[in-house]
Amino acid sequence: MKQILQSLKTGETTVADVPAPSLRSGYVVVNTSHTLVSAGTERMLVDFGKASWVDKARQQPDKVRMVLDKVRTDGLATTIDAVQSKLDQPLALGYCNVGKVAEVGAGVDGIALGDRIVSNGGHAQVVCVPKNLSAKIPDSVTDEQASFTVLAAIGLQGIRLANPTLGECVVVTGLGLIGLLTVQMLRAQGCRVLGIDLEPARLEMAKRFGAEVVNPGAGEDVLSAAASFSRGRGVDAVIITASTRSNEPVSQAANMCRKRGRIVLVGVTGLELSRADFYEKELSFQVSCSYGPGRYDPAYEESGQDYPIGYVRWTEQRNFEAVLDLMASGALDVDPLISHRFTLEQAEEAYDLLSSGKPSMGILLEYPYQDGVGPKVVPLGEVEDSTVQDSGSSSSTTTGKAVVGFLGAGNYAGRVLIPAFKDAGAELHTVVSGGGVSSVHYGKKHGFAQASTDGEALMEDASVNTLVIATRHNSHARQVLEGLRSGKHIFCEKPLCLNQDELAEIEAEASKRPDQLLMIGFNRRFAPHVVAAKSLLDKVAEPKNLVMTVNAGAIPADHWTQDWEVGGGRIIGEACHFIDLLRHLVGAPITGYFSVAVGRHPSVDVADDRSTITLTFDDGSVGTIHYLSNGDKGFPKERLEVFCAGRVLQLDNFRKLRAFGWPGVKGNRLWRQDKGQGPCAAAFVEAVGNGGTSPISRAEIFEVSRVTIEVAENLRNQN
Repeated sequence: MKQILQSLKTGETTVADVPAPSLRSGYVVVNTSHTLVSAGTERMLVDFGKASWVDKARQQPDKVRMVLDKVRTDGLATTIDAVQSKLDQPLALGYCNVGKVAEVGAGVDGIALGDRIVSNGGHAQVVCVPKNLSAKIPDSVTDEQASFTVLAAIGLQGIRLANPTLGECVVVTGLGLIGLLTVQMLRAQGCRVLGIDLEPARLEMAKRFGAEVVNPGAGEDVLSAAASFSRGRGVDAVIITASTRSNEPVSQAANMCRKRGRIVLVGVTGLELSRADFYEKELSFQVSCSYGPGRYDPAYEESGQDYPIGYVRWTEQRNFEAVLDLMASGALDVDPLISHRFTLEQAEEAYDLLSSGKPSMGILLEYPYQDGVGPKVVPLGEVEDSTVQDSGSSSSTTTGKAVVGFLGAGNYAGRVLIPAFKDAGAELHTVVSGGGVSSVHYGKKHGFAQASTDGEALMEDASVNTLVIATRHNSHARQVLEGLRSGKHIFCEKPLCLNQDELAEIEAEASKRPDQLLMIGFNRRFAPHVVAAKSLLDKVAEPKNLVMTVNAGAIPADHWTQDWEVGGGRIIGEACHFIDLLRHLVGAPITGYFSVAVGRHPSVDVADDRSTITLTFDDGSVGTIHYLSNGDKGFPKERLEVFCAGRVLQLDNFRKLRAFGWPGVKGNRLWRQDKGQGPCAAAFVEAVGNGGTSPISRAEIFEVSRVTIEVAENLRNQN
């Protein structure tokens, strides 16, 4: 299928071939007929992409501060790689999509095959969207008209926050698409409306919709016009839909409001507010969040958990429905807002128009009719002749070159794991991602034979003998088991699984398959400084004290890694690395542990991102892991200290190793951070090729996984 992508590095817009998205539970797959270009948001993204490095930095000073912090802790080279990788990833544009339902996922009710729906899907021939971010289109509303629904819902949410009543006078500042839609909806609610803009054509359109208007660009006095409009009483509310860096719209709104007036920001403005402007009138100021309640809530959008109507009357989906009802009744007329129509193949012309400065309003993209959802695999290059041959439904794991399929193409997989396997000499066969965009991007960049959105097909592909799992954590156990049963070698980016039942099932399955490699991405034990430290410690035949301090940094409570069911929490999700590292350096089994949570998470019951874990080992060694999210970013993220035999080793952030009291041993500093991902992948690929054993023994993998799960459960039970 075709999808519109944009480069944040260059601003270039392209129509790319990507595999059709796979259906998910709680989602629907839609064949697109029309999409609407969001002039404000998408013009801003295009302009950002075309900006110079200096201008990009000026536009995002908060990101610059983050980059500087990373340089101090991780080094310049590592930081440059991370920034380049982020800008290199193509951005899927669009969020105003209309089409027909082609597939319906489990748990979706009220939507059937063939229904016309509007959603926040992107500019693509086929989209997969959550049921709560879609709404059925009434028969009397055309596809072109319905494509304005999402933008109108943004304006409607601003209106709901302003809470106007019949007869009130409301100012709309900025008469772009959202502003003009807002004017109409306010008029439908019985409000008097004053529109402010600099462009005469937009002002004329607002007058057509029943608003009074004022043009500051023509020298008209906005405050005088607002005073006259409000009959000298001050306006009841101001809804700002403009996009500008200036503070003037907010200051102007405060000056024109009556006492206890309301100001709602829907667009983007400067926010250096004057207290005096707000203080005497006791004004309220609120920023509107997109389409309404539910936006950015994973439970609502991704898991399909609706808010009870008795408590949240207007969710984002119900706002969609309200807009469609207004269109059906004729109270919302969007036809005059359509200024241009382009076919999908003309998308680059549409975006050239968007950034040209030429007058435009509603830019519609029309899509060719498509029967079915299209292929879920896109060829990217020639498939190499492999030494792996098998006529059955599962791959052969006999000695030979590692022919690799990647499940997951997120940032870590694309920036770190895929290059590591490529450098190790693996044959990159298939890369799979849920939406298809990242699999095509990384597939082309690193030389995969094909990109896909079909994980099941990869499992069944007999030409692939090695599976790399880099998906969300709750998928790991299932995919590891399916991969083993498909006869493939498995490299699973940590964690192996989320609970003891999954671990027991994996152990049982793996025990039946001694010739298949099972490896977890515990890469830190392969880091060059850790290899050097291990060689020194192995020569000391006495117990050791190890202290691992992890300045993990705070992660929002609603992030998927904090969800027990999805990410497993931060101990299972990340601290497993450090349990494995200490186990490796000691070289003896873990005999016990003690863990304690340091207070509660400020938002939810999460106990494991500020905790201390103490491990005891069979040789008498003791290791302590301080996993903390309440530190400063300027401090090294990972610091290891080992005390033994009157000597000390200190490793800072996998860049600098210092030795105290070790005769003839000098410290070592790397130019770039090296956490061992390259050597880890290389050791695994070599084992696949030579028919060797896993670079990390199964016994240690299962031991570390079991202890990690027990520690996490212990911390949760402390709440």
